Amino acid sequence: MSKHRIVVAGCGGMSNTWFDYVAERDDAHVVALVDVHLPAAKAMAERRGLNVPLYSDLSEAIKENEANLVFDVTIPKVHKQIVTTALTAGCNVFGEKPIAETLADANEVVDVAGKTGKTYSVMQNRRFNKQIRAFHQLLADKTIGNVGTLHADFFLGPHFGGFRDVMDSPLIVDMAIHTFDQARFLMRADPVSVYCHEFNPPGSWYKGNASAICIFEMSDGSVFTYRGSWCAEGFATSWESDWRAIGELGTARWDGEHLPTCEVVDESQPADFLRKAKAIDVPDAWKGREGHWGCLDEMFIALEQNRQAETDCTDNIKSMAMVFGAVESARTGKKVFLEG
Repeated sequence: MSKHRIVVAGCGGMSNTWFDYVAERDDAHVVALVDVHLPAAKAMAERRGLNVPLYSDLSEAIKENEANLVFDVTIPKVHKQIVTTALTAGCNVFGEKPIAETLADANEVVDVAGKTGKTYSVMQNRRFNKQIRAFHQLLADKTIGNVGTLHADFFLGPHFGGFRDVMDSPLIVDMAIHTFDQARFLMRADPVSVYCHEFNPPGSWYKGNASAICIFEMSDGSVFTYRGSWCAEGFATSWESDWRAIGELGTARWDGEHLPTCEVVDESQPADFLRKAKAIDVPDAWKGREGHWGCLDEMFIALEQNRQAETDCTDNIKSMAMVFGAVESARTGKKVFLEG
């Protein structure tokens, strides 16, 4: 019997990445598929060559196949139901973000994970990128000294069509959690408060507010700012944002596509009105895999080492708090203090 007996809940296109990952592991096998629309589960089983039972009920699938791990690749509005069902049935869960559609529901899910003693890890694949790992290490090594401010610019003009075009806050709710989570990862600090101004600029093809400016105060006294738009045509940033970290000794930048760059004060040069800076090489030392595969590697390793994964729900809830805090601030026009 396989060490990891997996039920995959949600058989849409996103699940293919999860199936690809499991296919390379000798210690993990998919034992059942679950989808509210059974023809979707049947089509996925045929496409992947899986001779496994199909269900519309997760509890039944877990019980009848002695599963111990659930992959939640369902749509966000049913994440709470899927994850709590799996946890209370005795399974660990790895799932796509977000934890839930509201912060209250997300907190409830985290509470269930704590009470059951099972693991729930959330996919934050954008942490698993060799460039951001190099950036993270640069800041951790204090190459630019203590960091006081971190800035992220995110400007793209995607024409999705569909549900994003009619959301109230498409940028903040659907996308910004990636950047907010990256900021927490880079700073190794958590949010204390947020002020957000959200708006919909001329030319926007979104019904809701597709642009936002946020100011977060962090637990170490630093400040993180976010400027973003999903209706910005021309001079596009990367999907990873364009970053600038300012420390007491210098500045580091990352364009989201290449290795970070760094300049620090050149102490060998005489003091002047504007002090001269020198470039510092940034090593590319991280050897892990990237994207979903890197995040899933971490989830499985953490499970086997009986520890919380880097993106455990108890950590990820803090990134969710940044999203919902920003939405509340934009709605009220006031600074919002976030729970610790």
